[in-house]
Amino acid sequence: MEIREIFARNLRVIRRSRGLSQEELAYRAGLDRTYISALERCLYNASIDVVDRLARELGIEAADLLKRSSKDEDRVSPACRPTE
Repeated sequence: MEIREIFARNLRVIRRSRGLSQEELAYRAGLDRTYISALERCLYNASIDVVDRLARELGIEAADLLKRSSKDEDRVSPACRPTE
């Protein structure tokens, strides 16, 4: 699993666990909802500043959005599979 996939998964899981919609998180972070959606689908790469901004709004450390789990090594996220 690539770092972009890990970020996308972590962002989605943590956002949902906080009970936030993409729209609410985007509003709080000063971003567009479609940008949050694209991040969660691995369409865009987030800058380090955006990672930090999202983490602050989620009440976590930026590193938490980039942490791999032991299950991540051989898995490809369905949301981030290349389209043909």
